[in-house]
Amino acid sequence: MSAAVALFTADLRVHDNPVLRSALASAEQVVPLFVVDSGVAAAGFLVPNRAVFLADALAALDAALRARGGRLVVRHGDVVEETCRVAEETGAPTVHVAAGPSGYAARRESRLRAALGRAGRELRVHDGVVTAVAPGAVAPSGKDHYAVFTPYFRRWQAQPVRDVLPAPRALTVPPVRSDALPSAASLAPGTASPGLPEGGEKVGRERLRRWEAGPLDAYARQHDDLPADGTSRLSPYLHFGCLSPVEVLHRARRHGGAGADAFVRQLAWREFHHQMLAARPDAGRHDYRPRGDHWRHAPEEVAAWREGRTGYPIVDAGMRQLLHEGWMPGRARLLAASFLTKTLYVDWRVGAAHFLDLLVDGDVANNQLNWQWVAGTGSDTRPQRVLNPLAQARRFDPRGDYVRRWVPELAGIEGAAVHRPWLLPAAARDGLGYPGPVVDLAEGLARFRRARGEPAP
Repeated sequence: MSAAVALFTADLRVHDNPVLRSALASAEQVVPLFVVDSGVAAAGFLVPNRAVFLADALAALDAALRARGGRLVVRHGDVVEETCRVAEETGAPTVHVAAGPSGYAARRESRLRAALGRAGRELRVHDGVVTAVAPGAVAPSGKDHYAVFTPYFRRWQAQPVRDVLPAPRALTVPPVRSDALPSAASLAPGTASPGLPEGGEKVGRERLRRWEAGPLDAYARQHDDLPADGTSRLSPYLHFGCLSPVEVLHRARRHGGAGADAFVRQLAWREFHHQMLAARPDAGRHDYRPRGDHWRHAPEEVAAWREGRTGYPIVDAGMRQLLHEGWMPGRARLLAASFLTKTLYVDWRVGAAHFLDLLVDGDVANNQLNWQWVAGTGSDTRPQRVLNPLAQARRFDPRGDYVRRWVPELAGIEGAAVHRPWLLPAAARDGLGYPGPVVDLAEGLARFRRARGEPAP
């Protein structure tokens, strides 16, 4: 019987998966393969929080395949060597895999194509798996990618998107050896955050269903409202491919309304960053638009920022949520990043690395390029903008409920006074156990403007 290999990477699902469906269409038997890639581990991308989610996702994928008569085949080692070995063991002439936007994904594809070609086998790479619109599908005339979001969004909105594919009803896996499903501890030893979401396609699809059933309608009003927690929290499921971006996009567009429109725009931001990274892989490490920065080395201030002890409660609340949940809402990410890069004037790479250490949805495209956007070295058309944490707190946490949720030292302070605890009487401040500000906002702003060659206000 003929066989094909479906190599799972960032597409850990059976619903709307062109890799799996194409492998099934090309052969009588399919090897659903996941390689615990030693190259990914060596690069430091497998950290405890994502390892917990990945272990959940792999277990869910295996269960979904077994319900259809199959199973997930797991191997450990170099992804190219192990994939070629499985293809040889099963006599599969073709390996199917999703296209990825990162430099690592491009190198993996190149190595796979060469190694399989030497053995007389073929690699088929599928778009529309990790993103709804392929990274290079839309570009300005004479250029390879869009560097500004708004014109990209207009073209992206008009781009045709393939139909959603059904999950297979049944599949047959040829006899082939498989390692045991990995545990989180075997993937990345260490202590994970206590409040992580459960991973996997089944959980992701149920979360998507609940999101559509109500909260989506309020998204335009509430996505920046920190106490309301009005975001979808679907990003980890999209990152690991437990949910299809094509299916999520189609469902949001069918739902319609202002909330769905605002949500679709956020999906487009994700794909905007993917097309930027695909065109400029070094933007994960280097300034997309250098500003001549001479960043400060401030280890004590950075430590306070990481621990959520900057003395600015709205910033600290977001950082403590990150420590607890491995996740934080987009507005909190912007505030934390602006504070580090512009108020403290510390290199964006320091913050991006900390986020990647903890974020369940952390990937190079969205994490690094969002950090660059905030730092003013990326795609922001107003690179000098600074988010004032006090003004942002008044707007997005006006009663202080978000701060009180995540900074328990301040839980007894009523109303908006929680955002300025240093104005409390000395006796009250001393009993809080909460630090004073690590920097005066006016001083930080002036320092940043001097560094960027702007006159002080």
